[in-house]
Amino acid sequence: MGMELNIQWYPGHMTKARRMIAENTKLVDAVCEIIDARIPISSRNPDLNEIIGDKPRLIILNRADQADPRETKLWTAQLAKEGAVLETDSKSGRGVGGFSSAVRLLLAEKLARYAAKGQTGRHLRVMVVGIPNVGKSSFINRIAKRKAAPASDKPGVTRGKQWINVDASLELLDTPGVLWPKFENQTVAENLAFTGAIKDQVIDTVTLGANLILRLYEYYPKSLEERYKIAAMPGDLVTDDLISDNLTIDYSAASKGFALLEEAAKNRGFLIRGGEYDLDRMASILLDEFRGGRLGRITLERYT
Repeated sequence: MGMELNIQWYPGHMTKARRMIAENTKLVDAVCEIIDARIPISSRNPDLNEIIGDKPRLIILNRADQADPRETKLWTAQLAKEGAVLETDSKSGRGVGGFSSAVRLLLAEKLARYAAKGQTGRHLRVMVVGIPNVGKSSFINRIAKRKAAPASDKPGVTRGKQWINVDASLELLDTPGVLWPKFENQTVAENLAFTGAIKDQVIDTVTLGANLILRLYEYYPKSLEERYKIAAMPGDLVTDDLISDNLTIDYSAASKGFALLEEAAKNRGFLIRGGEYDLDRMASILLDEFRGGRLGRITLERYT
């Protein structure tokens, strides 16, 4: 465990968005929940089950191309117990083409009832939900084959309610990304911060970077070695000689993470005045490269 981040972030517009989602659940036939394949549990709003009740659910494991394929396979099998599951990457479009058929398969019984009543032209309506920055708007734009929803790397961009026609018989209801009021679990808060679901402005970047590099060292040491020349250490220990005498950060809570971050900065030649290493710059680059998939296919939340 790294240093405590103490993240509490719940802007007022999220309260309004949560209420809007609850009110509109009755208008749709199914709910499409988009989650981040790199953090399949942390990117699920725990309030969602209460909000949507027993509506049929299609779970989209988005950003699958950035996630560890072995872990994604295990998570897909687990999540299939709750509903239909589709692995996608909204940036490349991989897997997105299977959405319409997955919805129709999920709602096959309802479609059969419509057909029995002669209502073959009746629209299916699906509400798309997801926390900020899981790629929801990019996914919708891929499905609609046009820019139907605003997309941004920053959380909290999608606003209001909008219906989007996918084809002659399928409509999507886009909704704003919604977090939940309090993060009881420190690891969940870290995962959301690592992936950018929480605005970077409310978090100390160096602490976040130290916690991320510590997690990567535990799960994907080869990625750190290839990208930042950080070699695996005997006995999985970071020794004191990795910690610069000039470094002023308090190491009491997460010395290992800060030491790894400093080693990466050292190997990149990130120096500032006084011979100290520029941990702010290194942490920002680490976060950007992880979020951009440049460290390889990484899943921070393991099934096993």
